[in-house]
Amino acid sequence: MNVKEVANLTGISVRALHHYDRMGLLCPRRNRENDYREYSESDLDRLQQILFFKECGFSLQRIRDLLNSPSFDREKAFELQRKYLLHEKRRIETMLGTLERTIESLKGVNIMTQKEKFDGFDFSKNPYEEEARRLWGNETVERSNAFLESKSGEEREVMAKTMDELFKELAAIRKEAPDSEVAQRAIDRMYRLFNESFGYHYTLDVFAGIGKMYVDDERFTRNIDKYGEGLSVFLSNAMRIYAERGESAQ
Repeated sequence: MNVKEVANLTGISVRALHHYDRMGLLCPRRNRENDYREYSESDLDRLQQILFFKECGFSLQRIRDLLNSPSFDREKAFELQRKYLLHEKRRIETMLGTLERTIESLKGVNIMTQKEKFDGFDFSKNPYEEEARRLWGNETVERSNAFLESKSGEEREVMAKTMDELFKELAAIRKEAPDSEVAQRAIDRMYRLFNESFGYHYTLDVFAGIGKMYVDDERFTRNIDKYGEGLSVFLSNAMRIYAERGESAQ
């Protein structure tokens, strides 16, 4: 198949397929006569695997590294993806049920309890845990997990609400210069809240690394920018500046 045929088959743009090739994610052979890309059956199998990983929230760079690993096991990857998607299916079905009951409540058909209003919203699980393990090591993550698990459901809800409010406040000032006084005061609150909330002391270097990940990992970028377009870039720059200033003052 040529690139246009693959694009028509999968719904992926030609531009995206070219990008996959350039980054070493999906590299079909080239026709010697015209240098056109020609996708084999194995290329399409690899593309299917790529798309499953994308649906599970993996970045393209992470997918490339996984697929190129000598230890990569395609069957085990499918099993992992299946478990993830089944988990998401159950979570979405629960949220749909919550949405339906909320609509009925607005119409006066039923009355929802405060707890029922939040069925399906799960802030106790970190979808980026594997990435965190890779960046910071198991000990730090286990310590943070143990700290969160020691909290009651109500306490975790309060923590989730606090973080939500924090990112809303940060989004409101994202047009400010990242090195401005107002921005740096907000980042200072963010740094202190991180260290007070997760049972682990984040060094300035790690804090700056988190900010870098906000723009390097498209999963973080996508979720953070839901609060306001460009928030991830603003935070990354402001957190780096905060860390640099803090280190120079030590």
